[in-house]
Amino acid sequence: MADDRLRIHDSPTFSNPRLVVGFSGWMDGGDVSTGTIRILTEKLGARRFAEIQPEGFYIYSFPGAMELTALFRPHCRIQGGLVRAFDLPENAFFAAPDSDVILFLGKEPNLAWQDYADCLFGLCERFGVKTVYFVGSDSGLVPHTRDPHLFCSVSSESLKPVFAAYGIRFSDYEGPASIVTYLTTLAQQRDVQMVSLVATVPAYVQGGNPKCIDAMVRRVAGLLSLELHLDDLRAAADDFERRLTEVVNEQPELAETVTKLEQDYDNEIFDNQMT
Repeated sequence: MADDRLRIHDSPTFSNPRLVVGFSGWMDGGDVSTGTIRILTEKLGARRFAEIQPEGFYIYSFPGAMELTALFRPHCRIQGGLVRAFDLPENAFFAAPDSDVILFLGKEPNLAWQDYADCLFGLCERFGVKTVYFVGSDSGLVPHTRDPHLFCSVSSESLKPVFAAYGIRFSDYEGPASIVTYLTTLAQQRDVQMVSLVATVPAYVQGGNPKCIDAMVRRVAGLLSLELHLDDLRAAADDFERRLTEVVNEQPELAETVTKLEQDYDNEIFDNQMT
């Protein structure tokens, strides 16, 4: 039963809570999904109060070469012949009652999506959450020297004017689906509105992307009317862009590609402003 895997060990009090979720794995390019949740958790002083137990949601033993199967297995640490740590996937909820925010950081499940959804929406029902935001990313043809494009998908037509007013574009996509899309299709059945915010990260940049994380944190803070001190994020984003530009400039072919991406980006912005 899904209820058996949702463990709530504290009952914080909220007035009108909003849930913001992030997942590792799919749609976490540049660590935008997980990075945004971690930063919001830190900035809001949110405390862990519930979790979804991992049993039945993940594949641990996958057939194939070690390089492939290693991606599925739990992480362990052995020192001096003794097992010091054995880490299973975590799916944790963090409460920031003063800001009316619940944060969720998890790993996209491999199995039993319906039961996983029941756990998440079960917590929404328990604490009166009516709006769920997902934050994530996808790679695309954007330059690292510009702010990332933000795309949005929603569970209800009535939500579109709200996000159109922020200049957020609406997604057009067909292809492999994530747990987030599945949750969005179920949201209205569970009396919840769901919004998916996806930043486009440069396809040529590997690893964490502080600039895109900064942009997403600021967007979420604006949508939820959160007063946060984010100067450190901006400084990290500026330093990241500067160092990456230095690397790009050492590779003429890549520098030419980035210049073309900048021109395309700027022309698109100009065209949108003129229409």
